[in-house]
Amino acid sequence: MGFSPPSLSFILFLFHFLSTISSSHFCAPDQSLSLLQFKESFSISSSASELCHHPKTESWKEGTDCCLWDGVTCDLETGHVTGLDLSCSMLYGTLHSNSTLFSLHHLQKLDLSDNDFNSSHISSRFGQFSNLTLLNLNYLDFAGQVPSEISHLSKLVSLDLSRNYDLSLQPICFDKLVQNLTKLRQLDLGSVNMSLVEPNSLTNLSSSLSSLSLGDCGLQGKFPGNIFLLPNLESLDLIFNDGLTGSFPSSNLSNVLSRLDLSNTRISVYLENDLISNLKLLEYMSLSESNIIRSDLALLGNLTRLTYLDLSGNNFGGEIPSSLGNLVQLRSLYLYSNKFVGQVPDSWGSLIHLLDLDLSDNPLVGPVHSQINTLSNLKSLALSDNLFNVTIPSFLYALPSLYYLDLHNNNLIGNISEFQHNSLTYLDLSNNHLHGTIPSSIFKQENLEALILASNSKLTGEISSSICKLRFLQVLDLSNNSLSGSTPPCLGNFSNILSVLHLGMNNLQGAIPSTFSKDNSLEYLNLNGNELQGKISSSIINCTMLEVLDLGNNKIEDTFPYFLETLPHLQILILKSNKLQGFVKGRTTYNSFSELQIFDISDNDFRGPLPTGFLNCLEAMMASDQNMIYMNATNYSRYVYSIEMTWKGVEIEFPKIQSTIRVLDLSNNNFTEEIPKVIGKLKALQQLNLSHNSLAGYIQSSLGILTNLESLDLSSNLLTGRIPMQLGVLTFLAILNLSHNQLEGPIPSGKQFNTFNASSFEGNLGLCGFQVLKECYGDEAPSLPPSSFDEGDDSTLVGDGFGWKAVTIGYGCGFVFGVASGYVVFRTKKPSWFFRMVEDKWNLKSKKTKKNVGRYGARGN
Repeated sequence: MGFSPPSLSFILFLFHFLSTISSSHFCAPDQSLSLLQFKESFSISSSASELCHHPKTESWKEGTDCCLWDGVTCDLETGHVTGLDLSCSMLYGTLHSNSTLFSLHHLQKLDLSDNDFNSSHISSRFGQFSNLTLLNLNYLDFAGQVPSEISHLSKLVSLDLSRNYDLSLQPICFDKLVQNLTKLRQLDLGSVNMSLVEPNSLTNLSSSLSSLSLGDCGLQGKFPGNIFLLPNLESLDLIFNDGLTGSFPSSNLSNVLSRLDLSNTRISVYLENDLISNLKLLEYMSLSESNIIRSDLALLGNLTRLTYLDLSGNNFGGEIPSSLGNLVQLRSLYLYSNKFVGQVPDSWGSLIHLLDLDLSDNPLVGPVHSQINTLSNLKSLALSDNLFNVTIPSFLYALPSLYYLDLHNNNLIGNISEFQHNSLTYLDLSNNHLHGTIPSSIFKQENLEALILASNSKLTGEISSSICKLRFLQVLDLSNNSLSGSTPPCLGNFSNILSVLHLGMNNLQGAIPSTFSKDNSLEYLNLNGNELQGKISSSIINCTMLEVLDLGNNKIEDTFPYFLETLPHLQILILKSNKLQGFVKGRTTYNSFSELQIFDISDNDFRGPLPTGFLNCLEAMMASDQNMIYMNATNYSRYVYSIEMTWKGVEIEFPKIQSTIRVLDLSNNNFTEEIPKVIGKLKALQQLNLSHNSLAGYIQSSLGILTNLESLDLSSNLLTGRIPMQLGVLTFLAILNLSHNQLEGPIPSGKQFNTFNASSFEGNLGLCGFQVLKECYGDEAPSLPPSSFDEGDDSTLVGDGFGWKAVTIGYGCGFVFGVASGYVVFRTKKPSWFFRMVEDKWNLKSKKTKKNVGRYGARGN
């Protein structure tokens, strides 16, 4: 029987295939062994890769051809490994200098990006890969210094060391890189510390360079202008080098430049005709918070290839140029944090490809429907912090691809309608004037990560238990509304990824969630200002990541919850204005409450002596925090913590909390006996309130050690003896209330004490001093050192709180009251001793004020 034509063709093909295989080599044995040993030196961890997850080494099996392994490329003639791509492979461990990776001498391309090498140092042995043309060590958690041996890789065309935030590059090493890597076309050193490198060192970069990325490198000084003129330069990224100066040229530019990012630099950019005509091929342009001079934004309408435009944070005024409607290829447009007025231009209806639009933080007004209702491809829309005073446009509820919607801080009115899609991942409608119930469609957004409907005041109804179906929810903030009913029991354990739960300032009743699941991610729990009853569940100790717990202003009946001391990261604990009772004893575990920065158990029924052992544990109140940042959720960093707190005698809700703040408030309880000396250890305290208790004995002189103290309230107790002179050195003390005790003797003078009026000392009949209009006799008469205006600036401690201006007003009122009193005494011919005292103090104060007025004025700016 003969072969049919198809069978013969197959045989011929098989013969050709086998002959091809026989003429090539499999992976060399030593190469295979090296790769397997390299694999064994790392573990696989899902947290080791962030951008993508592809554990390529799992396909590496002994006894198989390594040239067929995932991520491995071989020379088919020699069997040598020439390429290794292990990006996103979830590798975790240390890359040692004796790693078998360095025995792969024939490598031409090596990509290890997006793994976790656990603060390894970049080995000098990388310099042995003499054939490398591509080296990508991006985002590997490398630390230390870049070795100079990297400069030996003279064949490199692409080098990426970016996003290794603890990595530094020294000037000598950088000079060698520039001199030796003459074939470089792509260089990315983003986030590598180059603060010691002179920008002028860049002048010798290869003329073949097509992409240069030096973002967030700490560069200082004048950026060399010739870099902008490199003939092949297509992409330039210098973002987040706020020490860089210089000028971006308007002429002689490379006509191939397609990407330009000068955001957060001080490099001058002149938006003029010459520049625009030289940037015709530009597709990506970011000048956020940059140094734009003599700008004509309308000219940007000529850059018709733009797909990305960011002009945020530049204080541009006037109306938004209608010419931007010419940029029909735009995918992303960011104009937030400017001063644009008026409405969104009608011409924007042509931006049909727009995916991301952010016009936040501008005084724009509505309506918005006619301008952007045709942008059916929008995925992200942010119009927050504007002056829109209309109902939410109906078309927003119908956009099929919309996943991010932020309309907070406007004057929007009306009901929240039902969404006609389920693609939302982020929804923020807070701080508007919306009313009605929460639409059920919100609870059907299966991928929703953040739901923020706070501060609308008029949202009513109950919180549906359907909310617990949102298994990806990380932030839930429904605070400052009129929601009623009980808190859904499932809120304590429905999602292990929930970081923020804020239901404060509503009309919720019933019990606090009683079951908090283990291994949850809760960092912020705020139920303040409701009518919740019952006890505090001990299962809250399962919230091991909890940083803020605010249960204040409820009807909780319980004893002090000692089990909370086991929470290792608790920084803010507010239990004020409940029905808590009993004693507050010392610690029972090591390091209990050591992270507490704000502790408020005021207005309860706690009794007994102040807990000395407990105060000894407050380590965070013993040391100041120099990080001037607002406290925010770690797992969802865009969410900034807020609390309600009594600050300098005024009840305020703070939408932001500075990490430096330290507050201890034990007021309005039944604490007895003396103020313990150990309280002087809390040197970082800025506010101490022990008022309205039954504390007896002397005021401890150790309070004078609290040099950061801005507010001290010991009023309405049974304190006796004199006011310690040591309190007179508290130069930041702006608020003092020692009223209604049994104090006697002279009031300390000088520093801040000269700014306090009689109300700070009333109800202490034994006190004397000019503040209470009672002379002290003999050697008890207080002297009058110069007044100090150095009261500290608390405006940075808490967002939208009271600052130095309020303190100055208080001082001014007290001063006017004193002068007026003296004048009345003089006109009514009261005792001459009082006239002499007031006159002497006035003369001395006038002389000192003239000397200090400049310093005071400077602090006030």
